[in-house]
Amino acid sequence: MTESPDPPEPGGTVDPGDAVERTTPQPDVVRTRTGMFSGGTGDTSGYGRINRPVVMPGPGEEPLPDGFDGMLAVLRDALDRTAGAPFAEAVRAVVVYRGEVTLRVPREHVVAVARLLRDEPALRFEMCLGTSGVHFPEDAGAELRAVTHLQSITHGRRLRLETSCPDADPHIPSLFSVYPTTDWHERETYDFFGIVFDGHPSLTRIEMPDDWEGHPQRKDYPLGGIGVEFHGAEVSAPDTRRSYS
Repeated sequence: MTESPDPPEPGGTVDPGDAVERTTPQPDVVRTRTGMFSGGTGDTSGYGRINRPVVMPGPGEEPLPDGFDGMLAVLRDALDRTAGAPFAEAVRAVVVYRGEVTLRVPREHVVAVARLLRDEPALRFEMCLGTSGVHFPEDAGAELRAVTHLQSITHGRRLRLETSCPDADPHIPSLFSVYPTTDWHERETYDFFGIVFDGHPSLTRIEMPDDWEGHPQRKDYPLGGIGVEFHGAEVSAPDTRRSYS
C-alpha cells in the first residue's frame, strides 16, 4: 500500500486529523461580552459595542511562522512512537494567530504532549514560562481553560498549550512532573479560576485566604460584590455605588 504524503502543516485553526482534505473550521465563539451597565440597566454611555460576541482565532491560510518548519511532523512521529495516541487524538487543533502557535490538547493527553515537547531533540521546549486560566462561562463543556506558555531556548521559539475542562468537572492534570516551575502558576490559576490540577504536590491558595469562598477571576464572580474596609473606612462594592434610574 502506498502511503499518502504528509499534508502541509496547518495554519489558522485546523483539524489535525484531516490528512489531505480538511474542511474550513468555524471561528470559536466563546461568549457574548456585556458591559456592566448594559442590557436593560439604564446604560447611557452611548458605546455601541458594549454587547458583542467574543470570537477566538478562526481559520487562516498563513503557514507556521519562521522557525517552526517541521515541528508538527516531529511531534506527530513522536506521539506515534512513544505516547500510544495518534496526533489527531492528542492534538485537537492547531491555531496560528499573529505569528503565534497554540496547540489545543485534551486534558488526558496534555502531560504526554508536554513531555515530548520537552524531550524530543528537534522540539526541545525546555522552559515553561507559566500557566494561566481563562473562563468562558457560555462555552458549554469547555468553560475553563488552562493556557501554558513554553519556550525552546535551543531552537529559539515559543509555543502555547491550551487545555479545557467543563465547569462541572474542573480537573486538569498538573504539569509539575514535567515542568516543576509551573508550581506557583498552577496554584494561582487554582486560586483565581478554580481549576484543580491533579497531581500537583501542594495545590493550595497562593494569594487569597484559605477560607475564601469562590474564585475572583471567574467571569461569574460578582464584580466588586464585597465591600472593602481600609484603615477604618468602608467602601461599598462598585455595583452598589451608582444608579441610572
